[in-house]
Amino acid sequence: MDSVRSGLRAGDLEKDNYGRLSCTSCEQELGTENDPDEIGKIRVCPNCESKWQEM
Repeated sequence: MDSVRSGLRAGDLEKDNYGRLSCTSCEQELGTENDPDEIGKIRVCPNCESKWQEM
């Protein structure tokens, strides 16, 4: 699982003017999985189920 920043640099993710993240391959807005025992969030694409970690 890559970080959100590396996904943005690699071109796997895009950020719009409002800060929303979307997957470039599916063009879908990312959802969030939030585990209370972990630090940070997991951002998930609903179509391809790719995951990125956000600190």
